[in-house]
Amino acid sequence: MSDEQQNKGVREIRINPIVPTESVLVATARGMRPKKAEEKIERDNRAHVDTCPFCRGNEDRTPPEILAWPDSKEWAVRIVPNLYPVLGDDSASSNIAFGLQQVIDGYGRHEVIIDHPHHGIIIHEMSQDHLANLFRIYQERMAELYASDPRLKYVLVFKNFGPAAGASIPHTHSQIIATPVVPENVQNEVTHSHQYAQKFGQCIFCSLIDEALTYEATIYDRESGNVRRKINVGQYVIERGERFVAIKPFASRFEWEIHILPL
Repeated sequence: MSDEQQNKGVREIRINPIVPTESVLVATARGMRPKKAEEKIERDNRAHVDTCPFCRGNEDRTPPEILAWPDSKEWAVRIVPNLYPVLGDDSASSNIAFGLQQVIDGYGRHEVIIDHPHHGIIIHEMSQDHLANLFRIYQERMAELYASDPRLKYVLVFKNFGPAAGASIPHTHSQIIATPVVPENVQNEVTHSHQYAQKFGQCIFCSLIDEALTYEATIYDRESGNVRRKINVGQYVIERGERFVAIKPFASRFEWEIHILPL
């Protein structure tokens, strides 16, 4: 990028290569707008809180557990139903339609995965062995939910961190939700990935990995000869391990978006 462009900032529309019908408007100069300083939220790093329903010893304050690993007394990971679920299987009602409007019954599952007995631990502070077991439990519970009912079409594990992300309880935890519909953004990724593979004979994510690890280019302005854009090898690679690579998408939809892909 030329010095002149750096001073003016970037104003461009970037196309998502995974779903080409999606685009992102990038305008870096808007980041210079005056804004109110955010107040720092102090982290609660206590090991145990007597009033916390997710701390070990307070199991009677949650709904009956679905799973405790390795056991119910000295558990390291625990799964319970969400006390305030967005979906549930407690009551069944038929789908309805009135005119052009349609309503699908809010059937599904919504569970809480208590990641660790330590109240204030952060995920990167957990041991590798604990994380391996945590992700194994994610995978196994997702498979169990898919197999439990043919009406469930999509299962998602997600984790909020801190009040700003919507976490109402500070104790480290994740959530798992199973729905009878596949979200549009997920279906679009599947559809366009399939179309890419049919056209080019390769997975779109494999192509993105290859490009991130090997691609470099210098793009010049035709009239002035100035450099418009320079891309270096590995410029968008955040971290590479033996089995995974973390990439910053060129068409990021939000700040700090990262794609973690298997090698």
